[in-house]
Amino acid sequence: MSFVRLALCVVGVYSMFLLWAIAQERLSVPFTSITTGKLEKFRSVLFLNTAQSFASAISSLVYIYLTRKKGATFSEMMGLSVGPPPSHVLQPNQPIISKEDQKKGVSPHANGNGLQTPPPTPPRFLTAEDRTKLIKRYIQCSLFITTAAPFGFAALSHISYPTMVLGKSCKLIPVMIMNVLLYRRKFAMHKYLVVAMVTAGITMFMGFGPSKGKDKVSESSWFGMLLLVINLAIDGATNSTQDEIFSRYKVSGQQMMFFINLFSTIITSLLLVLPLPYIPTIHPGTNWELEIQQAMEFIRTHPAVVTPLAQFALTGSLGQLFIFETLQHFGSLTLVTITLTRKLFTMLLSVIVYNHKLTGGQWAGAATVFAGIAVEAYVKRKDVHAKRVMQEKEKAKIKDL
Repeated sequence: MSFVRLALCVVGVYSMFLLWAIAQERLSVPFTSITTGKLEKFRSVLFLNTAQSFASAISSLVYIYLTRKKGATFSEMMGLSVGPPPSHVLQPNQPIISKEDQKKGVSPHANGNGLQTPPPTPPRFLTAEDRTKLIKRYIQCSLFITTAAPFGFAALSHISYPTMVLGKSCKLIPVMIMNVLLYRRKFAMHKYLVVAMVTAGITMFMGFGPSKGKDKVSESSWFGMLLLVINLAIDGATNSTQDEIFSRYKVSGQQMMFFINLFSTIITSLLLVLPLPYIPTIHPGTNWELEIQQAMEFIRTHPAVVTPLAQFALTGSLGQLFIFETLQHFGSLTLVTITLTRKLFTMLLSVIVYNHKLTGGQWAGAATVFAGIAVEAYVKRKDVHAKRVMQEKEKAKIKDL
């Protein structure tokens, strides 16, 4: 069942974000003005982010409503129900864990992507204090997401796009580092090997591509690299905080998706209606003019932008449903691995369909990534088999009694 769920998540992420990328590319080209006839680009990044987060909040709310339990209150439906503190008595149907896992400090609720010492027990009911802390965590994630994008955009002004792509290919490393630094989470030894292999493989795949003219990676500045590192660090903090929420609170991926996007929408909406100075990429319009006025005026004079804008928001929101499903059941390392390997699989598919050529370095990189994924699959299969054997032994002991 977990394999089927993972496969659906991978297909969902790949397909939705392929359509999302097409819509994003369409939004990057000029649109014809119906008043002047001139070709002009839509430059309101804040409006795009707001439309994306608003659509994601709505889609997650619809999903939660359609899958709610019969008779559930609104607070229960949203994962904010306050009740008595959980009993420390062993709960019925609690997952069985082996003595070997107990020695490692493995929680029966862990998703395999990181464990804390001591492992927290997810509460069956939230206290009022827990609910306040949970909401603060959601706001923290929203602030991380909102602040990460400007550093990424600003970095592109000082580094080349190939450098940005190579930097992003190492995203697994800051995710793991932030998990360890912020939340003292421990990982199985094979996870470090898998992260190193996947990161090295993707870096090779991107770095050894066919050269197109002048090598622009060397043109990147140290300041631009610093901005990129900050962007990656904030992304890592976001993913590790999401892992922390799942490990401490009994919430679903769609509940987290709703609240993070709700608070993100509130933050970016405030920025849209506040007078801002000129900020490259973020607020590229006239000094102190409201961003919302510029965006709505562009939409009024360039109605052709409406369709790709709606496609951008819709496909992004559907893709997020799969992203948060992956986060809940498999953790941030698996999610980042899926998103990083998306381009690799797309290019490999183009080799098969369109007979495109890859360099030797790219084939070596692809082989390294697949080897890392194979290690992960082998260890997971071994763990599943060991747990089944342990459960059978426990059942046999119960029968003997």
